Amino acid sequence: MRMIGAAEVDAALPVVALVDRLEQAFREGAEVPLRHHHAVATPEGPGGTLLLMPAWRTGAALGVKCVTVFPGNTARGLASVLGLYLLLDATTGRPRAVLDGVTLTLRRTAAASALAARFLARPDARRLVLVGAGALSAHLARAHATVRPIDEVTIWNRTPERAEAVARQLTGEGLRARAAPDLEAAVRAADIVSCATMSATPVVSGVWLKPGAHLDLVGGYTPAMRETDDDAVRRARVYVDTRAGAGKEAGDIVQPLRSGVLGEAAILGDLFELARGQVAGRRSAEEITLFKSVGTAIEDLAAAELAAENLGIPA
Repeated sequence: MRMIGAAEVDAALPVVALVDRLEQAFREGAEVPLRHHHAVATPEGPGGTLLLMPAWRTGAALGVKCVTVFPGNTARGLASVLGLYLLLDATTGRPRAVLDGVTLTLRRTAAASALAARFLARPDARRLVLVGAGALSAHLARAHATVRPIDEVTIWNRTPERAEAVARQLTGEGLRARAAPDLEAAVRAADIVSCATMSATPVVSGVWLKPGAHLDLVGGYTPAMRETDDDAVRRARVYVDTRAGAGKEAGDIVQPLRSGVLGEAAILGDLFELARGQVAGRRSAEEITLFKSVGTAIEDLAAAELAAENLGIPA
């Protein structure tokens, strides 16, 4: 059994190939039980979350990701999200590899947003705003830039120095990037707004979104977390990564459903339906689209299989 570290996982998952593999995975489907979601108390601080995410394709691959999310780790100098992915043979149960779960998650999460943007963002979208400057932000910029002609990236963060650091990193990679002191002004000019925060209250107001904008909501993963407000939900055509996951776990979907701002029928599609051509994506240059992801184990399985293939790990 191979142990695959972060650097190897990163190199084994080229963005375009990963976006293509995710589209194939959503089109073909897999067995994906709803993930286990457990609160973990700590002696001090906000506590943490344990996530267990299994998925398998009959006769092919089986995998499970074990992830911990401990927001208090930031003060300890540790990453808030940690984890491992176990890839097995689905016929025999034989372990094939253990992969760094953090890198796998970052790569597949950004690729899922890029996949949604293939269907929902304007083809000529070039201005990207990143809300949040955590570990995922640079991955989101790179992924969106593979599916749309992004030539301007603006980063906003509550701590400006972190936004400036991400801007320097992306500039060094050839993307024109800068930190934004004024979030509202940045969002009003954006073609794509990609949010990756742990906010419990809306950060982006729907009235800021210009006609034709695409809103990509990545950060909120519990019903109590929210990155945008009811105005955004009212103005946009709403899509999710999976109906079961977003409808149960994502505050940006759960809260509007509970209040009646959003009806079940107003969730127009998920990535399965978009990839299979069962629902329409963007229909016009002027409409606003909203995509909410909470993550799904089918993405992890697809990414782990792709990494194993590229690293020459036997099936």
